[in-house]
Amino acid sequence: MAAEPEPAAKPAAPANQTDPTLAAPKQGNEAFFKMHDAFLERGKQGGIDLLFLGDSITQGWSKAPEVWKQFYEKYHPANFGIGGDRTEHVLWRIEKGELDGIKPKVVVLMIGTNNSGLHTAEQIAAADRKIVEEIRHKLPETKILLLAIFPRGPRKGTDGSLDDGVKRMEKIQAVNAELAKLDDGKTVRFLNINEKFLADGKIPDDVMPDQLHPNAKGYQIWAEAMQPLLDEMMK
Repeated sequence: MAAEPEPAAKPAAPANQTDPTLAAPKQGNEAFFKMHDAFLERGKQGGIDLLFLGDSITQGWSKAPEVWKQFYEKYHPANFGIGGDRTEHVLWRIEKGELDGIKPKVVVLMIGTNNSGLHTAEQIAAADRKIVEEIRHKLPETKILLLAIFPRGPRKGTDGSLDDGVKRMEKIQAVNAELAKLDDGKTVRFLNINEKFLADGKIPDDVMPDQLHPNAKGYQIWAEAMQPLLDEMMK
C-alpha cells in the first residue's frame, strides 16, 4: 500500500513579517532603547496629566514647540513618541513599564501607519485594539483620545521605488473605520481629523512636505482640530 503523501508545508512568513499584536522591541536600534529609558525616567518624575503616545508623527511635536506650548503646556504634557514605531513596539514599551507609576488624565494615541506596508487592516486594527486594552488595564482612570491614523501620500521607498500610497491609504481607512467602533462616549473617544490635512483630496506640501510627517503648520492644524474634544476630556 502506497504511503500517503505528506501535507504541503505552509510557506514561511517573510523575514520582516511580525505579528503586530505581539510585543516586540526594535532589536539593535540603540535610539529606541535610549528613548524608552528616557521615558521611564520621565515617568518617575511624575506630573504628567496629558500623555502623547505613538510614532514619529507624535515625536515630531518637537518641530512645533510654540504650538505645543500654546495648546498643551497648561496640561503638564509628556511626549512618548518614537520614530519608526509600529504597534508591536508600542506594546513592548507599555509591557516594559512606560505607563507604570503615572496617572495622566488623558492619553492621546495614534499608531499604525508604519504597519501599513507589512500588515493587513484587520491585523493593524486588532493591534490597536490591544494597545487600547493595555492602556485601560494599566491606567483604569485615564481616558484615551484615539486618533485616526493620519493620511499619507506618495513616497519613495528605501529602495528608491515610488509608493503611490494608494494601497496603504485603503488599509488606513479600513483601520480607522474599525477604530471608530472603540469610541464608548466615555473612557475612549475616537477622533478623525484627516480631512483637515487635505486640499482637493491631497496632502499639500506645505502641511506635510514628505507626504507623511506634518511640519509646524501641520501640527497647528492638528492642535486646533483636536482641542475641543481634548479640553472636554481634560475636565
